[in-house]
Amino acid sequence: MKFAYRFSNLFGAVYRQGNLSFSKDGNSVVSPVGNRISVFDLKNNKSETLPVSTTKNITCVGLSPDGNLAILVDEDGAALLVSLITRAVLHHFHFHKPVSSIRFSPDGRKFIVTKENVALMYHAPGKQREFNAFVLDKSYYGPYDETTCIDWTDDSKCFVVGSKDMSTWVFGAERWANLIYYSLGGHKDVIVGCFFEKDSLDLYTVSQDGTLCVWESNTELDGLVLHKRTSQREEEDDEEQRDEGEDGEPRGEVIRGKAEAPKDEGKTKNVRYKQMSKHFFNKEGDFNNLTAAAFHKESHILVTGFASGIFHLHELPEFNLIHSLSISDQRIASVAMNSSGDWIGFGCSGLGQLLVWEWQSESYVFKQQGHFNNMASLAYSPDGQYIVTGGDDGKVKVWNTNSGLCFVTFTEHTSSVTNVTFTSSGFVIVSASLDGTARAYDLHRYRNFRTFTSPRPAQFSSLAVDVSGELVSAGAQDSFEIFIWSMQTGRLLEVLGGHEGPVSCLCFSPVQSILASSSWDRTVRLWDMNDSWQTKETLRLTSDGLSVSYRPDGQELAVATLDGEISFWNPHTATQTGSIVGRHDLQMGRKETDKITAKQSAKGKSFTSLCYSADGESVLAGGQSKFVCIYNVKEQILLKKFEISCNLSFDAMEEFLDRRKMTEFGSLALVDEGAGDGDGVHLSLPGVKRGDMSSRHFKPEIRVSSLRFSPTGRSWAATTTEGLLVYSLDSSLVFDPYDLDLDVTPASIRKQLRLQEWAAAIVLAFRLNERALTQEVLETVPHKEISVVCGSLPDVYVEKLLGFVAASLERSGHLQFYLTWAQTLLMLHGQKLKNRSGAILPTLQALQKSIQKHFDDLSKLCDFNMYNIRYAVALSKQRGMKRAAEEEGEEEDEEEEEELLSEGMSEASLEDVDN
Repeated sequence: MKFAYRFSNLFGAVYRQGNLSFSKDGNSVVSPVGNRISVFDLKNNKSETLPVSTTKNITCVGLSPDGNLAILVDEDGAALLVSLITRAVLHHFHFHKPVSSIRFSPDGRKFIVTKENVALMYHAPGKQREFNAFVLDKSYYGPYDETTCIDWTDDSKCFVVGSKDMSTWVFGAERWANLIYYSLGGHKDVIVGCFFEKDSLDLYTVSQDGTLCVWESNTELDGLVLHKRTSQREEEDDEEQRDEGEDGEPRGEVIRGKAEAPKDEGKTKNVRYKQMSKHFFNKEGDFNNLTAAAFHKESHILVTGFASGIFHLHELPEFNLIHSLSISDQRIASVAMNSSGDWIGFGCSGLGQLLVWEWQSESYVFKQQGHFNNMASLAYSPDGQYIVTGGDDGKVKVWNTNSGLCFVTFTEHTSSVTNVTFTSSGFVIVSASLDGTARAYDLHRYRNFRTFTSPRPAQFSSLAVDVSGELVSAGAQDSFEIFIWSMQTGRLLEVLGGHEGPVSCLCFSPVQSILASSSWDRTVRLWDMNDSWQTKETLRLTSDGLSVSYRPDGQELAVATLDGEISFWNPHTATQTGSIVGRHDLQMGRKETDKITAKQSAKGKSFTSLCYSADGESVLAGGQSKFVCIYNVKEQILLKKFEISCNLSFDAMEEFLDRRKMTEFGSLALVDEGAGDGDGVHLSLPGVKRGDMSSRHFKPEIRVSSLRFSPTGRSWAATTTEGLLVYSLDSSLVFDPYDLDLDVTPASIRKQLRLQEWAAAIVLAFRLNERALTQEVLETVPHKEISVVCGSLPDVYVEKLLGFVAASLERSGHLQFYLTWAQTLLMLHGQKLKNRSGAILPTLQALQKSIQKHFDDLSKLCDFNMYNIRYAVALSKQRGMKRAAEEEGEEEDEEEEEELLSEGMSEASLEDVDN
């Protein structure tokens, strides 16, 4: 088994903090999630997390107008320039101070960064390669307090900056003679948003207290006049201003604004602003502060989000309310509108919600929420298509591994969910919780159809379901007992006693009805479900048992203990077959509150989660550390360590504490810097309605709570402090030839194809084992020759070909072609494959997953087409009936006309007779 696994996707978290952005076409939304960014494709309903990460949580994201570049800035001001096409980091830069906002100009040539009370204008990176991609052009000073927001005019001539000092400043991007700077007041609170009208210098400003000011300029954009230098003295002044700043950075050209407007010089009249109107949003109490705003220039729509979770849509400049809606009970942290103005994106950092709302149809385009507390456990479905997660927030969520999105959430538990698992059918999920219940959910109807409880209240910390799906077992952490229920009836069958400490983990054998339970009493007990629930064997451990796992073939047992060891046992003979001392591989970091070094604290750490790979050759282990280790069971050596995060916003990430933060009174990192300003997660004390007076912060500690290998063997997942991380096998990194010879070359393979020696070409392609070449060979084989080729293949290559077909079927559009290969291979070699079913199970599950995915996609498409056809038929019938009714009406009209004509003629003839 090769370990070229790389980070693939991040589930379980859709938004943390920072600003949302829409792509150029408006079909995707870019959301910062911790120190990574995720791109959600709203048209195709997919998510992707870019394989780039900053050193701390991202606070602002700036997208270039062409949608090719993104600038990510973290809490400390460290920036990454990322290509959204190649997904690669192009440049590193540090602003040295926290950055509040970043915005590219509409022409893409400049971008503005605001930090503290200064706005910095940089030349945007071009298409040519540059040694320094960020070149400072001008520094703009004016506000007395921190800057909060930016907006550009459509022609990139001017920009406006809002500030916490309640003022708004308009600056010229060039040295305009009639507009260098202009300061606007009119507000009594922090400026949340400032927006230019389309193709105009007219302004709208919005403040935190719910006030909107409308400003009109006396000059159009075309009326801006470029400043001409009149003397040598001005040029010398400019040179003097291009000095270095306080931190040694070159500041470019410095423009300093003053509170009063510049005086008119000569013939050119300076730009003046006049407040046309002032509007107030309806507020309910002090808590309902305005927290986010966005403006769409073409449609004149202003969206405002509030701390209570309400948002308003207004049409400007008349300030007509279009509609108002409550989408959350938490503060709306970010609002964004797409280029067409149809969709509005909302981010709520309190609950980790990301919503996209279509305001015209008043419907959700996208609605996702992660676990807003830690995730406790995860499990793969038997076909590897779904992942279920349970969290400390009491929710059970099911994620699609292809799209990366959650499609159902169960909220029946009233306390933390400690364990989740799928039954062997793949359509039932079972969860255990500290609320004293285990629950079963139906994935067909999305409902909780069974609730299992104990005779006396108990907190369930572990869970297992047997192979048949009939027996559900849960271990209690307070009464040291194991409870067995029937899935069919929901009744309690047995209570297993014998452990003298909390039951830490349960695991059923994959091949027979034997339950393994590990406990803090330093034993692992094997219970026979068929033989009156008796203890079959008791395995004595050297320390407290934390996790137990069966090998997929049921012939071996792995146990993680408190002393940092992983021991391997034969469950039939109850003998130990090997052990791995993995304590030193965990490599713990030092927490800010720790009084001892990381090396010393690592001596008391251990693995808390274990799982075997799909082929059973290796074991995956993780614990309270940022590392996940893969060990070879046979050789008992470390194969690879994965660093799951480099985010320094988490605690216990660094091995050594920063000496610069250490004082005689302790670490400066332990000082709470006041309400709402710290880095960590916001907490409020019980009984306090507002969080300001009693808020405190903590830095979450990095840890891995659960690990699982996908049944297909091509990926593994870990629930961590950061979210649900999925690592996939990257086939492009692997060159793994099989039975290579000097004659096995691409040229010789293509020669066999020209000679129409299909079987020989396939064998040579697998010996070279290059994916692109194997695909070329396979797709050259004529459709009618598939059965002949499959029949003449050597047995050793049948399994390889089946695995290749399973992997290709997932991505390829040649659906019938690859299905024919799979069907023919299984028909001709079914009996031989059945004899080795244990070894090829991951391959068959990968094949089943691919076929199921295509089946779901096609069935949805067929259903949609069927409804469309029915609609078209009904519509044509309706039109036919309407046409028939119209024809009947026309015939009746003709008959009436004929009757009238005949009556008229008869009257005329009677008159003639009378005459």
